[in-house]
Amino acid sequence: MNRRMFLGAAGALALDLGMRGAASAAPALTPGPARVLGEASLADALQNRRSSREYDARPLPPEVLSGLLWAAWGVNRTDGRRTAPSAINRQEISIYVATAEGVFLYDAPGHALQDVRAEDLRAATGKQPYAASAPVNLVYVADLDRAAGHSDEERLLFAGMDTGFISQNVYLFCAAMGLATVVRAYFDPAALAAALGLGPRQRPMLAQCVGYPKG
Repeated sequence: MNRRMFLGAAGALALDLGMRGAASAAPALTPGPARVLGEASLADALQNRRSSREYDARPLPPEVLSGLLWAAWGVNRTDGRRTAPSAINRQEISIYVATAEGVFLYDAPGHALQDVRAEDLRAATGKQPYAASAPVNLVYVADLDRAAGHSDEERLLFAGMDTGFISQNVYLFCAAMGLATVVRAYFDPAALAAALGLGPRQRPMLAQCVGYPKG
């Protein structure tokens, strides 16, 4: 190998390593539905359900994040249906997971996270200061082309309803697990859609912080 060939190969290798270093590594979820639900009964979870806006900096362990996502919108039957209902079973909601390590998309059938962005975009998920530091921010995104309804107004209505079901699952999971959470709508939809790389028919509906309670 002559000097020119060596330098070219070395440059290509450096570029390749640099690109790999820039790519995010999606956290591995525990296998299967990972039904981490703690010891609380449904009555206990309902009693303890509340909105919290202060979070400890500790990240969620993989098994807790896994249980959270499965409870929110996981597959709970062999026919592919979910833990939350959707109008005409359109399953038009996607969950984006924003953490300090990057942004990931929840693949419910595979119960896995897919890389989206290798950046900390938590601040883009809400205008409240605590959104930028909460360990996990879930962003619920509706695909209007998949939603039930004959008009965009109807589709947004049904998508909002379906998002609410998912959000309440998260609330009950957090109450059962001693986690803090709050659902939020105070964000810039266009800026958030751009940050997540959404298509023109995708709409951020709500965001939800999750973490351990502060103190």
